[in-house]
Amino acid sequence: MTSPASPKEDVQFLALLVHRGHLDREDAESLMADLRTGARLDDLLRALPGWDAERVETLRRTNAGEIPEIPGYGILDRLGTGGTADVFRAREKRSGRLLALKVLKQEFVGNAATRKAFVSEARLLERLEHPGLVKGYGVAKVGRTYFARLELIDGRTLLEILDDGSALGEEAALRAVLEVAETLRYLADEGVVHRDVKPGNIMLSSSGRMKLIDLGFAAEGQDAPAPGESAVGTVAYLSPEQARGGASADIRSDIYSLGVTLFHLVVGRLPFDSSDDRELLRMQIMESLSSPELKGRDLSPHLHYFVEKMMAKDADVRYQDWGELIDDIRENLEGRRSLDYSRGARPPRRTRRR
Repeated sequence: MTSPASPKEDVQFLALLVHRGHLDREDAESLMADLRTGARLDDLLRALPGWDAERVETLRRTNAGEIPEIPGYGILDRLGTGGTADVFRAREKRSGRLLALKVLKQEFVGNAATRKAFVSEARLLERLEHPGLVKGYGVAKVGRTYFARLELIDGRTLLEILDDGSALGEEAALRAVLEVAETLRYLADEGVVHRDVKPGNIMLSSSGRMKLIDLGFAAEGQDAPAPGESAVGTVAYLSPEQARGGASADIRSDIYSLGVTLFHLVVGRLPFDSSDDRELLRMQIMESLSSPELKGRDLSPHLHYFVEKMMAKDADVRYQDWGELIDDIRENLEGRRSLDYSRGARPPRRTRRR
């Protein structure tokens, strides 16, 4: 049996219960007043409606649900955390295989919209089949815990690689973008717009494969954003039309975000950056792309052309479909050994079939 918590530990645990959505602030303030009189937090919690000794013991043992307890799985370690969910490496006890468990944070369990989005993403990943997507194996609920079972990928995100301080070489970046574009073409063929393409959502597996690992903002046909919907996705990678609200977002918005990703991979910074999200949205809509690094570094004019065409403010000026972009990048990569891609060479002009 564990020894009683100290008053200081009780206060810290109470704050954690509020932070993780187990208690609202008003209840916590009432309990805090009782703690000041010398009462024990566990006794106070057990007296609350809907609480009992087992729930209190479980929350103590799991640090307020930070470490999930899911029957049939052994949690090994935390792989990452996002805005609404944590991802853990886990072993399935029955089969012994390793999986990634994506667990909805307790503070969002009561939010119907967030809960619906979590379940929808899990079901979408379960339905889709592509080597460039993390595979989903279903979603389930145990008590108040919602979790999705996912393929465990050994590797690092492109953002983690960038955060190590090194940008990718031009050819490596183009090969990465080509693989991601092929996966996004598959999604488009399935009627899905990703809406959150960025280095943090792209993982380089130990086998060398690029994998999209998050479809949390993805929209299918009938779930496409309605007029007036607020922008969704990561602000720094949003297309101008997404920044305006999202109603006109389509695959060309994903092409824009992949263009920002390409820029980030080769330059090592974002094309537009600000600590103020509203200012960043304004820059995405109003400011032209200006990067001395693209011209000043040993980067080919072809790369400059790809970035500018993918990131055109006017969606009608961008690549209009994934096949067009994929063909251009593949042709560029295949022709590098025989064509002059040194600085000063002009991008090839291609005749488009209408």
